[in-house]
This record gives sequence, structure tokens and C-alpha cells, in this order.
Amino acid sequence: MGSTNPVKIKAVQKAMTLIFPDVKIDVAGVEVNSGVSNQPLSFEEIVLGARNRAKNAMKKVHSDFSIGLEAGIVRIPYTLTGWIDYAFCAILDKNGIITLGSSPGFEYPPIVIQRVLNEKLEIGVIMDELVNEKDVKKKQGAVGFLSKGLFDRVEFLKTAVIMAFIPRINDNPKLYNLVNK
Repeated sequence: MGSTNPVKIKAVQKAMTLIFPDVKIDVAGVEVNSGVSNQPLSFEEIVLGARNRAKNAMKKVHSDFSIGLEAGIVRIPYTLTGWIDYAFCAILDKNGIITLGSSPGFEYPPIVIQRVLNEKLEIGVIMDELVNEKDVKKKQGAVGFLSKGLFDRVEFLKTAVIMAFIPRINDNPKLYNLVNK
């Protein structure tokens, strides 16, 4: 896992336990560079950050799978602010094949987006100030706070991990042929 954030590690652990119920899963978090800005502002940047995290983690710890998670905001028309938050998961296997999946998206209050764009702040910093708490992103996350606990950051990220595993759990070669990629 290309992060030491306990929420990201827990999300990966929960997803993989669901996907591989008969296998003992050991998720090791390692600190890696995402190679993107602290506050990604496009699908391309979010996906690149997730891919870089997975690749950089595999270089540090050789394993069956290496996972990168990256979140950011993306321009989406017809929303209140013009931006929606998504997380992407990149899963790299020992054969060099990468599969991707995303979380659902949600919208921040306008003040958060304004501060990201005008002050160039990371959303985590802004949310910590808004909720008067330290490291919200390592706990329930902004999505947990904004949804009043209906959907926390672990579930948000777990969904992206499961989506990225879809081509791997559907091993029917008529659907996905990951061996020959």
C-alpha cells in the first residue's frame, strides 16, 4: 500500500478481506511519493498519483499486489461549485498489470472549493479548520463529516479498491484477459 495513512490501510484491508475471504491478508503501508500536487485538480492527476503510489510501493516492497490510492477534485458541470471529489485506486500486480477503480463522488461546500482554488490549500487543511479537529483525513474524512456519518472515508476508499479489483475477480478470459496485457 503506497501510504501510511491508517484510513487508507484499513480501507484496503477491508476490501481485500471481502474479495479474498479465505486468504490471510497482510496490508503493509509504505511512505511513497505520489508525483502529483498535494491537491490534485483533475482525473488525470488523481489517476497518475494512484498509479505512481502503486508503482513506488512495489519498488519498496515486492508483493502480489501493490495498491495506490489518490483523491482529488474534478470539474463537473451543473454542480453547486463546479467540482466533485473522487478517489482512484490503482492496483499493480507482479506481472506489471495495473487496474483502476474509483470511488463515488461528492461535493464540498463552496467555501472549501473557493479556498482550494484561491489560496492553493489542500482540502485536508481546510476541513481540519472547519471542523476544528486535527487530521480529519486520517479519521472519518471530509465525506464522513459532510454526510453526517452515513459514509465515512474508509467506505469511500474501500469502494475504489473493490472497483479496481473487478477485472481481477472476473477471471473469465472472455471478459478480461489480464495475462496477455
